[in-house]
Amino acid sequence: MPTKWVRIWNERLPDIPLDLVAVPAAEAGDLLRDGGADAGLVRLPVDRTVLSAIPLYTETTVVVIPKDHLFAAADEVSAADLADDVVFHPLDDTLDWEHPPGRPAIERPATTGDAIELVAAGVGLLVVPQSLARLHHRKDLTYRPVTDTPQSSVALSWPEEKTTDLVEDFIGIVRGRTVNSTRGRSTAPAAAQPKGKRPDTGGARRKPAAGKTAGRTSGKTGGKSARGGSGGAPKGAKRGKPRRRS
Repeated sequence: MPTKWVRIWNERLPDIPLDLVAVPAAEAGDLLRDGGADAGLVRLPVDRTVLSAIPLYTETTVVVIPKDHLFAAADEVSAADLADDVVFHPLDDTLDWEHPPGRPAIERPATTGDAIELVAAGVGLLVVPQSLARLHHRKDLTYRPVTDTPQSSVALSWPEEKTTDLVEDFIGIVRGRTVNSTRGRSTAPAAAQPKGKRPDTGGARRKPAAGKTAGRTSGKTGGKSARGGSGGAPKGAKRGKPRRRS
C-alpha cells in the first residue's frame, strides 16, 4: 500500500519528495509527536489528544510456521490448535493478548525479527499480523490465518496541530480521492474549456417573459421562428375568432 501511495504522490507532486521511514510499531506515535515525520501508518490505539487518525483496515492474524510443519497443509488454524506448540510472544508484539495461545517460551524474544529466527530454527511458532509475516518473509517459512485471536487495526495518523496542506494532500491520496476532488487542497490545474463552446456560467437559461413562448431560432435575423413563420402560431394550435370590425 505505501508503495502505491508514493507513486501517486510522485505523479501529482513531482517537485516535493516523499520519504518513507521504517520504525518499530511502538515508536511510531513518539516519532510523530516529536516531528520526526509528518504522517505515518500506525497501529491503533493512538493518543487521540495529540494525534489525528483515520482507520484504514484491520489485518488478518497469521501463524508463522516452517514449511514442513503439519499446519502447512491446512487453510487456516484456530488458537486451540496451537495448544501443544511453543508460541513466541516477543516484547514488541503488536497484538493485544488476554491469554496468548500455545505454550510460553522460556524467554520472550526481544523483537519479532528474533522470533522469526527461532521459528526458522524449529524452536516454536509465532502469531503476528499478516504484514509482519510478509515483512520477515523467508523461503523456509510460510504462514496460515489463525481464528479466535486478536487483530491489529492500522490507521493513518498525524499531529493534529500540524495538519498542513501537504498532509491534506497525502490524506486525499490514501483515501483514494482523485486529483480533481473538491475536498482538501487541489493540486491539479483547472480543466480547459472545449473549443467552440462558451464557458459554463453556472446558471440556467433565462426564462421567457410572462405571456411569451420560448423557442429556438433558425439562425436568421428578423425574429423569424424555426418553422419559417413571422410570429405565427405553432402548427396545430387553435386560432381565436376574428374580431368584428365596427
